[in-house]
Amino acid sequence: MTIWNLGSINSDHFYGVDHLPEPGETVLSETMERGLGGKGANMSVAAARAAAHVSHIGAVGPDGQWAVDRLTEYGVDTRPIAQLDTPTGHAVIALDAAGENHIIVFPGANREISRDAIGLALSEAAPGDILLMQNETNEQAYAAETGSKLGLKVAYAAAPFSAQAVRQVLPHLDILVLNHIEMAQLVEETGLLPGPKLGVDTVIVTKGAAGCVFYDRSNGFDAIGFDAIPVDAVDTTGAGDTFTGYFLAGIDRGMAPEEAIGTAIKASALMVTRRGTADVIPDLKEVLDWS
Repeated sequence: MTIWNLGSINSDHFYGVDHLPEPGETVLSETMERGLGGKGANMSVAAARAAAHVSHIGAVGPDGQWAVDRLTEYGVDTRPIAQLDTPTGHAVIALDAAGENHIIVFPGANREISRDAIGLALSEAAPGDILLMQNETNEQAYAAETGSKLGLKVAYAAAPFSAQAVRQVLPHLDILVLNHIEMAQLVEETGLLPGPKLGVDTVIVTKGAAGCVFYDRSNGFDAIGFDAIPVDAVDTTGAGDTFTGYFLAGIDRGMAPEEAIGTAIKASALMVTRRGTADVIPDLKEVLDWS
């Protein structure tokens, strides 16, 4: 089985600051690092490191071959990634001593992926494969509809949150992963809670250090809570992406959702003890050995 990820690829620029700036405030940074990022790339790396076969559908600019090479090194199939004339997406990340962040994202090539490229990639998919999407690319609605027609299990991480984007893909979704703030935004925009009216079989609401809540059609959408693992976090950037990638990899390997969530929680807890994004996502052996 394969996870097909229509996802962003960014160059992440990390700036270490004493505290996150308030509106109108200028702060100095004593450190700066560049790494591979973007919600799509993070999730692809996480799923690949969790022993899934991952094929990434995306785009970079003339300056982005290093990112494609890095994804390949991490075990991701990068053949569906196009090189365009538009610059590669990038993110500016201010990171304070407590591990909290402010992030500004320039989408770049991520928003110029063609329908032809998506259709060509998905023509190789098989029923039962997983299609994963986030909100940092274009053509999610087309991909979701196409994937659903092909018999793929369609998963969606609703970040950055957009009510319009969610409404467009909602009829085609099997799995929805979002954080508690995004869930509140979804309820405000649609009036729908996880359940039959929302129409999504599996919903996971992540709550950071408070764990997550799992809703599934199989148990009547009763809320099942999972605790997070207490750690001393140094960088929370990409923790949710790591969770999503690991969870879907577990589902792809035939794990029960509750077991997949347990592994995903452990992976994201380990990840936030490290500084960085895709480059520091732990592999499955590290996660299983970690206590």
